[in-house]
Amino acid sequence: MCRLATFVALCIALLFAGVGTTQAGQYGTPEEAKALLEKAVAAVKEDKAKALDMFSANAADGIVTAHPYGNKGKQLREIFGKKGYPLGQEMMEKASEGEIKEVTYWWPRPGSDKPLKKTSFYTKVGDQICGVGYYEE
Repeated sequence: MCRLATFVALCIALLFAGVGTTQAGQYGTPEEAKALLEKAVAAVKEDKAKALDMFSANAADGIVTAHPYGNKGKQLREIFGKKGYPLGQEMMEKASEGEIKEVTYWWPRPGSDKPLKKTSFYTKVGDQICGVGYYEE
């Protein structure tokens, strides 16, 4: 049985996008999030170990193998949005090689407790799931 390792760079550099934000240029856009995901995929394909180290600095059995804000080591299936949406479970079930999917949920920006609407793009790369998210508010 194939075991799925997960690295959620959901977060990689967490493109904190704010659609309509008053601080133009401070946050990323959906297009920038997708471009960052494509770079993450290329990095994993080129040198997986180096990419995971890089993502952690900036799994087997669904364990998050790289994350810059404290989710490393957690079961992806046990990660829920702040309003209860099972985003990790969805990613585990729907990620497929060569196809970018998206999931929308509520999550606070780092350093905040206020949940905002967030969308993450994700795809499967070998035995990894790579994801990059942006905030819509």
